[in-house]
Amino acid sequence: MTDPEPTPRAPLPAPRRPAVLVGLIGAGIGASRTPAMHEAEAARLGLPLSYRLIDSDALPRGPADLATILRAAELCGFAGLNVTYPFKVEVLAHLDSLSEGARRVGAVNTVVLKAGRREGHNTDHSGFAAAFAAEMPDAPRDRVLLIGAGGAGGAVAQALVEAGVRELLIFDTAPGRAAALADRIVAQTPGARAAAAASVEGAAARGLDGVVNATPVGMAGLPGTPFPARLLDPRLWVADIVYLPLETRLLAEARAAGCRTMSGAGMAVFQAVDAFRLFTGACASPAQMRATFDAMGP
Repeated sequence: MTDPEPTPRAPLPAPRRPAVLVGLIGAGIGASRTPAMHEAEAARLGLPLSYRLIDSDALPRGPADLATILRAAELCGFAGLNVTYPFKVEVLAHLDSLSEGARRVGAVNTVVLKAGRREGHNTDHSGFAAAFAAEMPDAPRDRVLLIGAGGAGGAVAQALVEAGVRELLIFDTAPGRAAALADRIVAQTPGARAAAAASVEGAAARGLDGVVNATPVGMAGLPGTPFPARLLDPRLWVADIVYLPLETRLLAEARAAGCRTMSGAGMAVFQAVDAFRLFTGACASPAQMRATFDAMGP
């Protein structure tokens, strides 16, 4: 008598890869397109990833300090965090190390949480640089006005001088901040020329090739324009890092004046591409992330 054939058993499912948990810290970030870009690209690559918003304006027990938010993220197992307004400079005091790019910029928008350490990076810098190279490769750059010397302004300033801007004028409503950024650019970039501008009007009177808005002015919650329409000239190119809305008042008026324009979409996409690599080790597709960004509306 032979033993009965064993009943075949279905193969065990392959163990699931642990989900990568990442997020964005900022104020008033409910409309951010960053979560969708990261999650759609992760799904396309077969990576389990969840992207959460940590809005300091919408926490159930009221605003929490940045140190508390970072510690809570670590305890919850976050692999990394993007950081946006108003925390890009404040976060520096809470990090263990900085990438060379973040050190040069003096601000951080991406934090990698790994083995109990917090590593700061700046993909705003690389993101604006990539967008500018793609959309403004032949734009004149003898003299450019940068409006805004905060965390994003520092990233854009460094990218502009590295892109060959010969003289960078920086205006900020806090004159000391503009002067400090100009001094840092000159000190750490051989051959760079940068100076604080006393006013937007004064800078325009000197003759400009381009204008970049690196302030929140123009966002849905902060309408307006940092550069008066009467100063626009068709020979100017105008860039805005704001992407909500994509067509800011500054860009609409610049386009009406015949200026070449660049929206904040490119920077938003390319910074996400670089942050995705830091969080997951995988290379994201800029084209696919841009498609996700565009699918969310104008």
